[in-house]
Amino acid sequence: MTSVSLQARVEQYLVERRRLGFSGRSEKYPLRSFAKYVQAIGHRGSLTIEVMANWARCDSHGSDDPLTWARRLKKLRTFLRWLQQFEPRTEVPDDSVFGRLPERLSPHIYSDQEIIDLLAAARRLGPAPGLRGAVYETLFGLIASTGMRISEALGLRNDDVDLKYGMLSIHQTKFGKSRQVPLHPSAVEALRRYRWIRDLAGDFAQEDAPLFIGTRGRRRGLPLDSRQVHRVFIALREQLGWRNRGAHHAPRIHDLRHTFVVRRILLWQSQGADVDQAMLSLSTYVGHAMVTNTYWYLSAVPELMALAGRRFESYLDQPEVPDA
Repeated sequence: MTSVSLQARVEQYLVERRRLGFSGRSEKYPLRSFAKYVQAIGHRGSLTIEVMANWARCDSHGSDDPLTWARRLKKLRTFLRWLQQFEPRTEVPDDSVFGRLPERLSPHIYSDQEIIDLLAAARRLGPAPGLRGAVYETLFGLIASTGMRISEALGLRNDDVDLKYGMLSIHQTKFGKSRQVPLHPSAVEALRRYRWIRDLAGDFAQEDAPLFIGTRGRRRGLPLDSRQVHRVFIALREQLGWRNRGAHHAPRIHDLRHTFVVRRILLWQSQGADVDQAMLSLSTYVGHAMVTNTYWYLSAVPELMALAGRRFESYLDQPEVPDA
């Protein structure tokens, strides 16, 4: 490295990324961790793949899984390519170091009954009477009915929810963008009921207060913690005993988002709508960075692949039209 430290280059890179509209949240920790590692081992000279691979193996959880190491290494690549303008001899690792990462795994697509059962189980969460059940029922229901990311739902403030016009405002999403999400009337009514129950339980109605709040101990009234939400979901999942139909280890909260997208495409296809024309609006609604992320479902989700196959068969059954 030159007289400019690696730590300084990392901070410069993060500033430039934020200026381009990227939040940088997912990059900040691994890049700073890597810079500290390089300093700690006293490395001098250009950054080599060997140094990067050794850092990737130092997972904070002590993982011995090469795929975990490959994911850590992948998080450095964009920064290292950027760094080459200042340090041309910087090496950039490829998939040959720890092996190629697998493609995106097929999600668990929830049935209507599974979603109904999840919301009912959340509603029964104790202690009773109390606010906790209403918080989790409304949170899971909102994700299922809008396809929001859980981070987006937990980031909502009271003034982001316009119940008069049925609109949510989502700020600084995963890719540093903001968007507005129209709500179905049933979702508006559920949010109105939740806010009434919540506000009866305490002074939580300030405009800048979080929509979804903790209900216990020191977390009461503070933004709901994502780790706690996942723990509650896992407990409900085990209680309900779902059979996993996805390629992940078990059904996840994020699969509610996948389910929303898949069901919308299935509805359009059953209605004979022009799916290609509608895909861009769906991609915008759920906050995908690229419309290709939305098209991925057509080739990765069995429900859509089967329907696409039936439509293709019906196309083949049509009589041929002679050349004019």
